[in-house]
Amino acid sequence: MNSDARAAAAVKPLKGWRVLVPRGGPWGDSVAATLRGQGATPVIAPLINFAPSTDQETLETALADLAAGAFDWVTLTSATTVDVLYAYRAVIPASTRVAAVGETTATALSAVGYRVDLVPDEDNSAAGMAAQMIALEPEPRRILTLRSEVAKPVLTRELSHAGHDVRSVVAYRTVGVPVTERIAHDVATGRINAILVTSGSVAEQVRLQFPAIPDSTVVAAIGPRTAKDARRAGLGVTAVAREQTVDGLIAAVSTFPLPHASDEFAV
Repeated sequence: MNSDARAAAAVKPLKGWRVLVPRGGPWGDSVAATLRGQGATPVIAPLINFAPSTDQETLETALADLAAGAFDWVTLTSATTVDVLYAYRAVIPASTRVAAVGETTATALSAVGYRVDLVPDEDNSAAGMAAQMIALEPEPRRILTLRSEVAKPVLTRELSHAGHDVRSVVAYRTVGVPVTERIAHDVATGRINAILVTSGSVAEQVRLQFPAIPDSTVVAAIGPRTAKDARRAGLGVTAVAREQTVDGLIAAVSTFPLPHASDEFAV
């Protein structure tokens, strides 16, 4: 390889890769743009979506109170929660600070125009965010915690025990979104070279919808907790991002040589 070719490879480390992006919307578009910048072909295939909460009246009341400045903090523990805020055109006033459980959630917030005031430094979990918020706020605060129907109220419990006034509201139910037959075929044959896994819910859908992922396919988890959830769901994990960000996730993929589909060289 001559120097020009090496330089091109360094600039476009994922040239020739086809990478499955498991979420759509502004977040998916942002990730796809980053992948294209590194030479990859992104395949956006949303694997999860949200269904309305079974108690929409409570959610709508909470969002109205949020817009009116009733809370000092609002916490979001998944990118899907951001989808809900965006769908409801929720207003977060300047007086309310925003806490995101990890970089995926933070990126989703930024992608749709919301600001982010706090992301846990190390432990990107509800418990980690609670610990950091408790350290940051020694005085009682009014906090709105938005969560999925199946999520354990860890954040609410820890913040309440610390003396904060917490309103916990179910924002959504997670549902799987079936992929097209073409994408399922491309995964099965290895034409999708890498699959990004950004949450336990995504991992469950990857395992369910792609039961026979080739060993050569790079399955990359955005962090240790997601990797743990993925393995618990029965999904093999090839790579774990060192930094729990989109850039860290893509960097984890780029450390591998480009795999080839089983029938790529068939005549």
